[in-house]
Amino acid sequence: MTRLDRSTIWPYAGGEPGEIYYSRYDHPTGVEAERALGELDGGQALLFSSGLAASTAAVLGLLEPGQTIALAAGSYWGTSSLFRELERWGVRFVEFDQTGAPPDGADLVWLEAPSNPFLTFPDMEAAAAHPAPVLVDATASTPILFRPLEHGADVVLHSATKYLGGHHDTLLGALVVRSEERHAALKRLRGLTGAVAAPDTAWLLLRSLKTLELRVRRQSESALELARRLAAHEAVERVRYPGLGPDPLAARCMQGGFGGLLSFDVRGDARRVETQTKLIANATSLGGVDSVIESRHRWEGDRVPESLLRLSVGLEDVEALWAALEQALSAGAPT
Repeated sequence: MTRLDRSTIWPYAGGEPGEIYYSRYDHPTGVEAERALGELDGGQALLFSSGLAASTAAVLGLLEPGQTIALAAGSYWGTSSLFRELERWGVRFVEFDQTGAPPDGADLVWLEAPSNPFLTFPDMEAAAAHPAPVLVDATASTPILFRPLEHGADVVLHSATKYLGGHHDTLLGALVVRSEERHAALKRLRGLTGAVAAPDTAWLLLRSLKTLELRVRRQSESALELARRLAAHEAVERVRYPGLGPDPLAARCMQGGFGGLLSFDVRGDARRVETQTKLIANATSLGGVDSVIESRHRWEGDRVPESLLRLSVGLEDVEALWAALEQALSAGAPT
């Protein structure tokens, strides 16, 4: 495995800087992690200090003031919150149903595959036909299940804190691109803003990529089984998961699974349900080896039903997970 190199400087050779000379621009551990992730996604990767740092770099690097982002409706709330903050600098955005074509006039199409927490999947053919560059946030699918660059996307975004890191111990983001010119421009912006990932987190990513496929396949299988059982439970009003149906857009693109993330609406008290299971942590984030459940209404307000719970399925035994969910649903059922 690549040695963890925490150096911040590397000596010049003959008075000239080498390829790596100061860690805000590059460091050996990060370069190796970028190579590994780029190989998985089929492009050139750049690591950032978090998923939202990567999102910020994408906005600043791909748009000019006054231009418009077409954002997939119902996608990660932090993305639209970021865009609202950047409106002061002339960024505009409109939301649209990503299962159809992006609106005319957009300068950047921003998709999420699948969306978090509503689990819709984008129409990649319609997006690729749009004249604007296409960015796909593939955090929840990972390159194991979906490689957007193979379906017409120009940029892939990962909150690598989630499935790529996979152990709830790594704060990290990534952009993966096809274009050499775009890669160089985004790398220059990263160096200027200082949003580079630290060597330790890059090293943890290299660790985690070794087990990524094993983890994602297991999580995907368990999530599908739990989604089916939840859909049949009397205390559950609705289940959102691309593997139920299946979603024709997701089925066209996903490779042998639909991921470990799902959401469902309960008929009773969602807050009571989320706090009743000891096996499944009541916490935020997703994509780790340990299962996590939470109400998203607490963060996102009225755009999310109070009854909606987001479940990130970990590596626990699926029967143990189901027993925990059944018990929690019974405790939260309406009286």
